[in-house]
Order: sequence, then C-alpha cells, then structure tokens
Amino acid sequence: MEVYEQPSRLDQPEEGALLAAIDIGSNSFHMVVARLVDGELKPVDIMSEKVQLAAGLDEAGILSEDAQQRGIDCLRRFAERIKELPRTAIRAVATNALREASNRREFASQATAVIGLPLQVISGYEEARLIYLGVAHTLADDTGRRLVIDIGGGSTECIIGERFESRLLESLQLGCVSFSEEFFPSGQLTDKGFQQAKMAAMQELLSIRHNYRRMGWQSCVGSSGTAKAINQACIELGFSSGPITAEALNQLKAYLLKFNQADDILLNSIKPERKAVLPAGTAIMCAIFESLDIHSMEYSDGALREGVLYDMAGRLRHEDVRERTINALMKRHHIDTRHAANVEATALIMLAQVSDSWQLQEHEFHDMLCWSARTHEIGLTISHNRFHRHSAYLLQNCDLPGFSNTEQQLLAFLARAHRRKLPKDELKLLPEDKQLPYLRLSLLLRLAVILHRSRSKARLPALKLQADNQKITLSFPDEWLQHHPLTQTDLESEADYLKSIDYKLKFS
Repeated sequence: MEVYEQPSRLDQPEEGALLAAIDIGSNSFHMVVARLVDGELKPVDIMSEKVQLAAGLDEAGILSEDAQQRGIDCLRRFAERIKELPRTAIRAVATNALREASNRREFASQATAVIGLPLQVISGYEEARLIYLGVAHTLADDTGRRLVIDIGGGSTECIIGERFESRLLESLQLGCVSFSEEFFPSGQLTDKGFQQAKMAAMQELLSIRHNYRRMGWQSCVGSSGTAKAINQACIELGFSSGPITAEALNQLKAYLLKFNQADDILLNSIKPERKAVLPAGTAIMCAIFESLDIHSMEYSDGALREGVLYDMAGRLRHEDVRERTINALMKRHHIDTRHAANVEATALIMLAQVSDSWQLQEHEFHDMLCWSARTHEIGLTISHNRFHRHSAYLLQNCDLPGFSNTEQQLLAFLARAHRRKLPKDELKLLPEDKQLPYLRLSLLLRLAVILHRSRSKARLPALKLQADNQKITLSFPDEWLQHHPLTQTDLESEADYLKSIDYKLKFS
C-alpha cells in the first residue's frame, strides 16, 4: 500500500504562546488568557461578567431573547480582547444553562459568529472533569484523594480525584441561580425558603452520598464563585479565618436570615449581583456539608476555565484525553483492534488524497475520522442486527471524557452512516457548517469499511481516490477487482446508496 504523509494533529505551541479559555456559565461568563511558560500556564488577563443566563430559561427550556442578548454582548467584549489570537489557541465551552436550553443552537450560532469559533456545549461529566483539572493544577501536588465541589448557577459538580486524575464524577441539578428563583423569589429571604432549598439539595445528593462517602478523601476543596463568596463572607464576618467550616456555614445562614431581602445583605466583600444568589448557594453548601459529612473546605481559584486551558495545553502536546477515552471505549466493547487499525489506516490514506479537493484539511477531520474508524463497531456488543445504530447510540449517550456534546453527535453520525442507507435525517440535525464535511468523512469511512470487509491479513494494493465535488473515482491496480468479487459487489451496492444523495461513485 502506498504511504501518504498525514498532517500533524496540532501545531506544537511555542514558548510564550498565548492560550484563551471562555467559560459560558449559567450565572457568570469568564475568560482567561494565559501564557505558556516552561510547560506551565501563567494568566495574563482575566475577564468575568455576571450574565445569569439560567435566569432566562422558562419552564419549557426556552432561553429568552434578553438573556441571549446579555450573553452575546458579553462575548462581544471578550472577542475584542482575543481578536488577534489564532482560533486554534482559543476554546469556548458552555455548561448547564445551554445544556438545558431547547433553543441552544440559536444562541450558539450567534456566539460562533461573534467569537469566530464553534461554541462547545459540554456534558455535566465533562464539566466536572475539567473543573477538577483546573483545581488540581492550582493546588500543591499532594498525594491522597481530594473532594472538589463546584456550585454553579445551574448545576453542581462533585469530583473525587488524586493528583491530576479524577476518579469519581457527578453533575447534579443544583444551582444558585435556579434555586434562587425557586426558593427565594424576588430576593425574599425566609427561614422556610432556606430549609426547603436545603432539603431539595439533600434529596438530590442522596444519589451520590453512599459512593462518595465510601471512597473517601483526605482534603476538600471548593471552587468557583459560590465557594469564593461564602469563603469571603465567613472571613469578613469573623466566622472563619481561612477554610469554610460547618460551624461557619451555620453562622452565615443565621446572619443571612436576619435580612428580609437579598439586596439588603451587608457584606462589603461580596458584589451586589453575587448577593442575590448567596442565600441559595449557602443552602446548597449546607446540604453538601451535611450529606457528605464535610467538616472543612479550602477554596481554590482554579475552576472550569483553568481546566479548559490545561486540557488545551495537553492536546497541543499530544496528550489528548480523548485518545484515552477512545482506547478505553474500545477495550470495554471488545473491539477487533487489528481490523479497526486497518480501517483507520485506509481511511486516512484516502483522506490525504482528497483533503484539498473536499476541503478537509482541518485537524478536526483527521481526528474524528480516526476515532470513528476505531469505534464504528462498538454496537456489536449489543447486537449484530443494525449494530451501526447501536454504535451511534452509545457514542451519542455515553460519558466520553474530553468530548463536547457536539463532538459526540458528530462521532455518532459517522458510526450511524458507515453502512447501508445514508441517514439524511440525522445529517440535517448536525450543525449546518458540519453537514457537508461530515457527509464526506462518512463516505471515506464507508469505503474503508468496504475494502476491509473480508478482514483479510493480506495488505490492500495501492489505491487512488479522486473527488470532484459529488463525483468520486476509486482506482485499483489492473485486474485486482476481478480477483476480489466480494469487494466489487459491495462497491456496486455502495454506488447505488450514494445515488440517493446525488453522489456518483466510479471504480475500476
């Protein structure tokens, strides 16, 4: 088989290069710009705005136009700061509010236009993994397990990990914005509302309480705005000299309930917009302390945005967690690794031949084609019948550390489309700018699967693939197809399938 040089996955960042991470949270939007120095990231600029995106969600999950506009206005200010950075040096992730929004595509398309790169809506588990990574890189590299708690505007992430690896991850529907609206309407503070908020949080925590207490931890850390505000309030009021303690939390609760309205809370260290959600955040934190039997919690400045930066830096150094995720998935589903490697190699050879004519030069396409080749058969562990559908379901719905929701959707599409009838309806569900390139990637995967259907150990001959818009020409050495009638028959069937999407396949 001929060998074609593949483009490198990502350019190695130079010493002193700038990276930027944007965290589109349910309560606040954050951006950090950092410089890569001796393998470490040194922040050079931090921006943060209270947008309260989650406050714009109605009962049907529709994100209001006002909330969307607040978010877009904030992103426009962020975009001005990073306009001269290469797009590959920036990553923007969105969390619970957009996970819950049924019209998230509307906001995402506007955000993409403003910041000039795709917005990644990440799962709760992926958010938890990145939060832990951010915390771990901003704390001393101690041995022993640590529990990390991050109370956000729409969700709360609980993670147990050691050093830089998370071991237990959970994202719960507990948020200071959503709880404020439900239990402290119009900022009204009552003992009844506080108790109801705490009990609701404890009910949600029942699902993780046993497993977390059984695994245990040696230290506990709180991250993000709610933990920071509670820590600052306890120190200002003299309830604590450093860590958040169970006793200090109870004292803070009593202090907050002296006021009738959140706006009236007297705390110089807390910004007015944070005061509005402090009672709800305190109720959730009280529930966490009681449910998990926490006595003391340190605060860490590291959070999601720092985790995104370190994850980016790892990818740039070819330490991509997504590679580990795919390898673990293959092992779990007993993938025929030799066959997967053959399909991947052939698919990449064809990609190299058509990447210019089909405009598939981006590293993303190389990576996604690799991962789809390795995982397209995972559905066989469920059933051989329609296994491509099972593969797609697993890739769409499993927790895949390192992958955004959109990346999982794209990977699932490639698995779904790798055999039989092309799934036109599923293609239309992909982001508009991804539909054409991922249709073409699916065609490369389909051809690679056909060429390795026999799972023969014999090497394929040198093949040549040409693509001109919707015309595909596949050439083999003289008489090779005559000696491989199964492949010829499969290619004839494939030509018929491609007619349904107005593509023409010729082979000889």
